[in-house]
Amino acid sequence: MIIDLISDTVTKPTPEMLQAMMSANVGDDVFKMDPTVNALEQKVAKLFGMEDALFFPSGTMANQTAIKLHTQPGDLVICDKYAHIYNYESGGVAFNSGVTCKLIDGERGMFTADQIEEIASAKPQIYLPYTSLICLENTTNKGGGACWDFKEIEKIYKVAKQNNLGFHLDGARLFNALVARNESPKQYGALFDTISICFSKGLGAPIGSMLVGTKEMMQKALRLRKLLGGGMRQIGFLAAAANYALDHHVERLAEDHKKAKEIATVLKSCSYITKIEPVETNILIFYVDDKIGADHFIEKMAEKNILLTPMGEGKIRIVTHLDYTDEMHTILLKELEDF
Repeated sequence: MIIDLISDTVTKPTPEMLQAMMSANVGDDVFKMDPTVNALEQKVAKLFGMEDALFFPSGTMANQTAIKLHTQPGDLVICDKYAHIYNYESGGVAFNSGVTCKLIDGERGMFTADQIEEIASAKPQIYLPYTSLICLENTTNKGGGACWDFKEIEKIYKVAKQNNLGFHLDGARLFNALVARNESPKQYGALFDTISICFSKGLGAPIGSMLVGTKEMMQKALRLRKLLGGGMRQIGFLAAAANYALDHHVERLAEDHKKAKEIATVLKSCSYITKIEPVETNILIFYVDDKIGADHFIEKMAEKNILLTPMGEGKIRIVTHLDYTDEMHTILLKELEDF
């Protein structure tokens, strides 16, 4: 048995999801003739209380499209130093949009309105990049699945609007935050200009993300998606999986959160653990004693068929997910205790 906790992207479709995929009604989406993806886009837009949505093959492409929608080459994007758009999208902000990032020294991937107000309100200077976009990530990947305080998001929204800045949410794991904080998609749709969500992480679909915004923005996004190579054909098969995930895999995210917290409880009792980041959702980040070292610990666990991932700076990450069973959970807890 392989216990793969590298990411929640390792899940495979359930038999019921596969059945939904195989029975999907499909067409050519480049011509907007795939009824299944068209219905899913309308469903997600309505879910967030926004005008329109567009299906993407990846969250990175959805984020990169959103950044290009909101900026011009030479502009500045405000984001946290842990932001996925800066750390894990291959420098796409520079390559695709020609923009630079102002990195905010936040807490676990989250900053405050006070931290960005001076930057956001600065008068344009010909020798400085013009600030055009504020980007948040919820939950924060590199921050250990942390959830933003919604009241702080509202404050940042006010800063964005007062200064005529775009406001984008990288919501790859937004549904984890919604479940953990008992929030609704419409709360977020009321604040952000664009939101990206991912179906292939906690929701367990094999592929797919969605960008949500105004009809005008999604019309522009349609061309940008094509420009980036994201024009797809009979994607109703994939949209059907995403639709099934929305209907059946949201509430169960609480199970992943519970397991992650139980793992953290066990780790706290282990003498070789030096620090554990707070656990809110399905991501757990911890540190082992320097005498052991993160790489050595990961190697020893791999020998026991338990796969973990390094996050740099001595961090080790565990991500619970749909395919992480109760039996696996029991085995993992024992191996951690006996390490």
